[in-house]
Amino acid sequence: MFKTLDVLDDRFWPLAKKLYEQSFPKEGRKPDSVIAGMFRKMDCFLHILYEDDEVQAMALTGLTGSGRILLIDYIAVHNGRRGEGIGSRLIQAITEWARQEKLDGLLIEVESERKKENEQRIKFWEKNGFTLTDYEHPYIWVPEPYRAMYKQLNEESGWLGDKSGKKLFRYITGFHEKAYSKK
Repeated sequence: MFKTLDVLDDRFWPLAKKLYEQSFPKEGRKPDSVIAGMFRKMDCFLHILYEDDEVQAMALTGLTGSGRILLIDYIAVHNGRRGEGIGSRLIQAITEWARQEKLDGLLIEVESERKKENEQRIKFWEKNGFTLTDYEHPYIWVPEPYRAMYKQLNEESGWLGDKSGKKLFRYITGFHEKAYSKK
């Protein structure tokens, strides 16, 4: 079953958080206080696929770009279920939810170093309808560059710019700045 929550509730968040923590090393995930703050001050969502009271896949997302673009910040699939299409099912469900919300598109950032692991992630997103951009964005707080990937839902909106990816990082950076803001 698919569920989208705009609060970190006591029933599903502990189950999703367990999966989140198993999937991302401590240095690669947002601290609990930042996630709680995001849900307090931003339009953020927890998307889950669950069966038998166990979360099989989860994603943390938030609106950016004047609230018309959904940034997928984190996605995780239960280790024992990887390779079964669970991640793709979650992306399809999020896409349908975003269409119902009449959003312009979905946005993610991926590591762009030429490594097998990164190339597999990019192929996963491409298989799920995302387009890789050319622009490599250097962060000062992470050693490797990132590229944006997008899935356009509204052909008439101009949110993509020239499709190079540079404009998309304004949305991504704005999201992260607001997420880590003390306000």
